[in-house]
Amino acid sequence: MKLEKEVALIEAVLFLENDPVDIKYLSKVTHFSMAVVEESIIQLKGIYSMENRGLEISDVGEGFQLIPKIELWDYLKDTYGRKNENKLSKAALETLSIIAYSQPVTRGEIENIRGVSPDSMMKLLISKNFIKDVGKKDVPGKPAQYGTTKEFLKAFRLSSIADLPKLDEIEQDRFELNG
Repeated sequence: MKLEKEVALIEAVLFLENDPVDIKYLSKVTHFSMAVVEESIIQLKGIYSMENRGLEISDVGEGFQLIPKIELWDYLKDTYGRKNENKLSKAALETLSIIAYSQPVTRGEIENIRGVSPDSMMKLLISKNFIKDVGKKDVPGKPAQYGTTKEFLKAFRLSSIADLPKLDEIEQDRFELNG
Protein backbone atom coordinates (compact mmCIF):
# COMPACT_ATOMS: atom_id res chain seq x y z
CA MET A 1 0.00 0.00 0.00
CA LYS A 2 1.49 3.33 -1.06
CA LEU A 3 0.69 5.97 1.53
CA GLU A 4 3.22 8.74 0.89
CA LYS A 5 1.11 11.68 2.13
CA GLU A 6 -0.30 9.68 5.02
CA VAL A 7 3.16 8.53 6.15
CA ALA A 8 4.45 12.12 5.87
CA LEU A 9 1.60 13.48 8.01
CA ILE A 10 2.02 10.76 10.67
CA GLU A 11 5.76 11.54 10.71
CA ALA A 12 5.05 15.25 11.19
CA VAL A 13 2.66 14.56 14.09
CA LEU A 14 5.21 12.29 15.78
CA PHE A 15 7.85 15.00 15.32
CA LEU A 16 5.62 17.65 16.92
CA GLU A 17 4.48 15.55 19.88
CA ASN A 18 6.73 15.52 22.95
CA ASP A 19 5.15 12.42 24.44
CA PRO A 20 4.27 9.02 22.99
CA VAL A 21 0.96 8.95 21.11
CA ASP A 22 -1.21 5.96 20.37
CA ILE A 23 -2.87 4.88 17.13
CA LYS A 24 -6.26 6.14 18.30
CA TYR A 25 -4.85 9.65 18.89
CA LEU A 26 -3.00 9.64 15.54
CA SER A 27 -6.21 8.56 13.82
CA LYS A 28 -8.16 11.38 15.49
CA VAL A 29 -5.57 14.07 14.65
CA THR A 30 -5.05 13.00 11.02
CA HIS A 31 -8.60 11.80 10.30
CA PHE A 32 -7.11 8.56 8.91
CA SER A 33 -8.50 5.15 9.73
CA MET A 34 -6.66 3.20 12.38
CA ALA A 35 -5.59 0.71 9.68
CA VAL A 36 -3.98 3.52 7.63
CA VAL A 37 -2.23 4.84 10.76
CA GLU A 38 -0.93 1.34 11.61
CA GLU A 39 0.37 0.83 8.07
CA SER A 40 1.97 4.30 8.10
CA ILE A 41 3.76 3.47 11.37
CA ILE A 42 5.06 0.22 9.84
CA GLN A 43 6.34 2.12 6.79
CA LEU A 44 7.95 4.79 8.99
CA LYS A 45 9.68 2.14 11.09
CA GLY A 46 11.10 0.69 7.87
CA ILE A 47 12.35 4.10 6.73
CA TYR A 48 13.93 4.90 10.09
CA SER A 49 15.52 1.46 10.44
CA MET A 50 17.99 2.35 7.67
CA GLU A 51 21.55 2.99 8.88
CA ASN A 52 21.74 6.51 7.47
CA ARG A 53 18.85 7.72 9.62
CA GLY A 54 19.39 9.44 12.97
CA LEU A 55 15.91 8.85 14.35
CA GLU A 56 13.73 5.86 15.09
CA ILE A 57 10.11 5.20 15.95
CA SER A 58 10.05 3.92 19.52
CA ASP A 59 7.18 1.88 20.98
CA VAL A 60 6.50 3.34 24.42
CA GLY A 61 3.68 1.79 26.39
CA GLU A 62 0.73 1.78 24.02
CA GLY A 63 2.13 4.64 21.93
CA PHE A 64 4.83 5.70 19.52
CA GLN A 65 7.46 8.40 19.65
CA LEU A 66 10.10 9.76 17.28
CA ILE A 67 13.45 9.69 19.13
CA PRO A 68 17.19 9.77 18.33
CA LYS A 69 18.72 6.35 17.72
CA ILE A 70 20.29 4.99 20.88
CA GLU A 71 23.71 4.63 19.26
CA LEU A 72 23.79 8.41 18.69
CA TRP A 73 22.89 9.35 22.25
CA ASP A 74 26.53 9.56 23.46
CA TYR A 75 27.07 12.36 20.91
CA LEU A 76 23.84 14.15 21.79
CA LYS A 77 23.42 13.84 25.55
CA ASP A 78 25.79 16.65 26.60
CA THR A 79 23.95 19.20 24.50
CA TYR A 80 20.41 17.82 24.42
CA GLY A 81 20.18 15.60 27.47
CA ARG A 82 19.29 16.94 30.85
CA LYS A 83 22.66 15.95 32.25
CA ASN A 84 22.01 15.37 35.92
CA GLU A 85 18.25 15.72 36.04
CA ASN A 86 17.58 12.12 35.06
CA LYS A 87 20.54 10.51 36.83
CA LEU A 88 19.40 8.29 39.64
CA SER A 89 21.48 7.23 42.62
CA LYS A 90 22.18 3.56 43.23
CA ALA A 91 19.57 3.60 46.03
CA ALA A 92 16.95 5.18 43.74
CA LEU A 93 17.71 2.66 40.97
CA GLU A 94 17.48 -0.20 43.45
CA THR A 95 14.11 1.05 44.72
CA LEU A 96 12.86 1.57 41.14
CA SER A 97 14.01 -1.94 40.18
CA ILE A 98 12.14 -3.47 43.11
CA ILE A 99 8.97 -1.62 42.10
CA ALA A 100 9.35 -2.49 38.41
CA TYR A 101 9.92 -6.20 39.02
CA SER A 102 7.56 -6.65 41.99
CA GLN A 103 4.65 -4.34 41.13
CA PRO A 104 2.17 -3.75 42.53
CA VAL A 105 4.19 -3.43 45.73
CA THR A 106 3.73 -1.57 49.03
CA ARG A 107 6.23 0.69 50.77
CA GLY A 108 6.55 -1.92 53.53
CA GLU A 109 7.29 -4.67 51.02
CA ILE A 110 9.99 -2.50 49.40
CA GLU A 111 11.50 -1.88 52.85
CA ASN A 112 11.41 -5.63 53.51
CA ILE A 113 13.33 -6.32 50.28
CA ARG A 114 15.82 -3.42 50.60
CA GLY A 115 16.29 -3.63 54.35
CA VAL A 116 16.05 0.18 54.73
CA SER A 117 13.27 2.73 54.51
CA PRO A 118 12.48 3.60 50.88
CA ASP A 119 10.59 6.83 51.73
CA SER A 120 13.05 9.39 50.33
CA MET A 121 13.75 7.31 47.22
CA MET A 122 10.03 6.84 46.60
CA LYS A 123 9.42 10.61 46.91
CA LEU A 124 12.17 11.19 44.33
CA LEU A 125 10.74 8.56 41.96
CA ILE A 126 7.22 9.98 42.34
CA SER A 127 8.55 13.51 41.63
CA LYS A 128 10.18 12.21 38.42
CA ASN A 129 6.86 10.51 37.56
CA PHE A 130 8.57 7.08 37.35
CA ILE A 131 6.22 5.50 39.91
CA LYS A 132 2.69 6.13 41.12
CA ASP A 133 0.09 4.87 43.56
CA VAL A 134 -1.82 2.14 41.71
CA GLY A 135 -4.30 1.17 44.40
CA LYS A 136 -4.67 -0.30 47.87
CA LYS A 137 -3.62 -3.78 48.98
CA ASP A 138 -6.52 -5.81 50.36
CA VAL A 139 -4.98 -6.39 53.80
CA PRO A 140 -5.56 -4.71 57.17
CA GLY A 141 -4.57 -1.05 56.99
CA LYS A 142 -5.02 -1.08 53.19
CA PRO A 143 -1.50 0.18 52.35
CA ALA A 144 -0.92 1.94 49.04
CA GLN A 145 0.60 -0.15 46.26
CA TYR A 146 3.02 1.32 43.75
CA GLY A 147 3.81 0.59 40.12
CA THR A 148 5.73 2.16 37.27
CA THR A 149 4.41 4.79 34.84
CA LYS A 150 4.55 5.48 31.12
CA GLU A 151 7.28 8.03 31.92
CA PHE A 152 9.35 5.15 33.36
CA LEU A 153 8.85 3.15 30.16
CA LYS A 154 9.80 6.19 28.08
CA ALA A 155 12.93 6.97 30.12
CA PHE A 156 14.18 3.39 29.92
CA ARG A 157 13.08 2.88 26.30
CA LEU A 158 10.69 0.03 27.05
CA SER A 159 7.46 -0.80 25.23
CA SER A 160 6.07 -2.49 28.31
CA ILE A 161 7.13 -4.00 31.62
CA ALA A 162 7.48 -7.31 29.77
CA ASP A 163 10.56 -5.79 28.07
CA LEU A 164 12.48 -5.55 31.36
CA PRO A 165 15.61 -7.73 31.28
CA LYS A 166 14.91 -11.22 32.60
CA LEU A 167 16.30 -11.98 36.05
CA ASP A 168 18.35 -15.07 36.79
CA GLU A 169 17.34 -17.27 39.74
CA ILE A 170 19.56 -15.47 42.28
CA GLU A 171 18.31 -12.04 41.18
CA GLN A 172 14.72 -13.30 41.18
CA ASP A 173 15.06 -14.47 44.80
CA ARG A 174 16.24 -10.95 45.74
CA PHE A 175 12.93 -9.48 44.49
CA GLU A 176 10.75 -12.07 46.25
CA LEU A 177 8.56 -10.71 49.01
CA ASN A 178 9.40 -12.49 52.25
CA GLY A 179 6.36 -13.06 54.41
